[in-house]
Amino acid sequence: MTRVHAFTADDVLGDLDAVGIARAIAVGDFTAVDAAEAAVRRLDAVEGELAAVAFDDRERALGRAAENRFSGAFAGVPTLIKNNTAYAGLPTQQGSAAVPARPAASHEAFTEEFLGTGSNILGASTMPAFGLTATTEFVDRAPTRNPWDTGFSCGASSGGAAALVAAGVVPIAHANDGGGSIRIPAAACGLVGLKPTRGRTAAAKASSNAPIDLVSNGIVSRTVRDTAHFLADLERQRNVDGLDPIGLVEGPSTRRLRIAMVSEPLTDQPLDADTARELAAAAELLTASGHRVDEVPIPVDRSFIDHFTRYWALMAFSLDRFGTRLIDPEFDRSRLDPFTRGLSGTFLRSCYRLPSTLLGLRRATARFRAVFDEYDVILSPTLGHTTPEIGHLDPGGDFDEIFERLVRYVAFTPADNVCGTPALSLPLGRSTTGLPLGIHFSADRGDERTLLELAYELEAARPFARIQDA
Repeated sequence: MTRVHAFTADDVLGDLDAVGIARAIAVGDFTAVDAAEAAVRRLDAVEGELAAVAFDDRERALGRAAENRFSGAFAGVPTLIKNNTAYAGLPTQQGSAAVPARPAASHEAFTEEFLGTGSNILGASTMPAFGLTATTEFVDRAPTRNPWDTGFSCGASSGGAAALVAAGVVPIAHANDGGGSIRIPAAACGLVGLKPTRGRTAAAKASSNAPIDLVSNGIVSRTVRDTAHFLADLERQRNVDGLDPIGLVEGPSTRRLRIAMVSEPLTDQPLDADTARELAAAAELLTASGHRVDEVPIPVDRSFIDHFTRYWALMAFSLDRFGTRLIDPEFDRSRLDPFTRGLSGTFLRSCYRLPSTLLGLRRATARFRAVFDEYDVILSPTLGHTTPEIGHLDPGGDFDEIFERLVRYVAFTPADNVCGTPALSLPLGRSTTGLPLGIHFSADRGDERTLLELAYELEAARPFARIQDA
């Protein structure tokens, strides 16, 4: 096992979370320049092994730190933005050589929100081509590796963000989620990963006009506190019509919850022993804490897999056939990776089913949300099995084989993207090989507060494993 991290007692960041760093800067314990310089040194210490940065923007970040005009919950905190989100001056290449490395002319809406928290962006984090798979691997460059063990996947599509936060380079990083892309890498890298309710954060530019917008912007973090402060600070910036405010959640609730536990994936393949053991342990912990846990069938039927994968394939087809209009006039479809091309072909062969696909997804939404008439939270594993080794989901491999593996792995997360419901992965488990293992919680639309209160309770009851201690 090759473990890589940058935690050290010899710089100002220590093992502080983002709230801790911002508070230390505010009271003068150290400066934003000190924080940025420490993060840059940490990045240089691990980037050669992790390969988690798509574009380095340290010079501008150091200049902003010197000016120190930050405001917000994370004022002066170093971080990164995911490379599918426009940040003026950096190319938004989306993990693909098909997209020209043309610097963005302006920020998109979520970037403005993220900067509004006071975050200081050091660069852009890596992601697989267009975020279409669940590992941050490529056909034309080195993979981004899991800092807990560099032979394993860091998840995706927010893989670079998760690797850098887990390795201690930065305390938080931007992530977004269209089928599990916050929660999957959070589970693989031992982080807190909350996908907000659809509309809670500014929509992703690339998906905002889709028939069903699957994508929610957020962050990955090492503490529940950072995720809670992130959401509260975004609420400070703007009101969200149709959603109850969350407020700043600062600890657990005394309310005991009704929890529906799902342990059988739609794929009909049983959970591996590690995942089943850690899910049972989480249920036991919740029961011992006074929550009611009932095992229930997964609240969508087998057709959901076909509907979701067909809709997912539509995104690849749109890029393949209309990339010059959707992405950039110089988009080069000849440089698309085999997985994206294979997924595009999957849609083309069944495009006539798109109307029934949309209807099926809307019916699945109604069935999934009906669970919350009786229960407050749905509990499941984050993923269908433990984190795979690099190569298991190789985007250059045989498409049919890789896609079958992907469906098995990403067995629990997509329903919340279709339904627009908030969902959270917490690093409550460990595999027998010592890798983190995520446990997943879903709530009804707008109910992030319940998830955060429960997360605080579980974090205190079973403190999350730290890479620097393992």
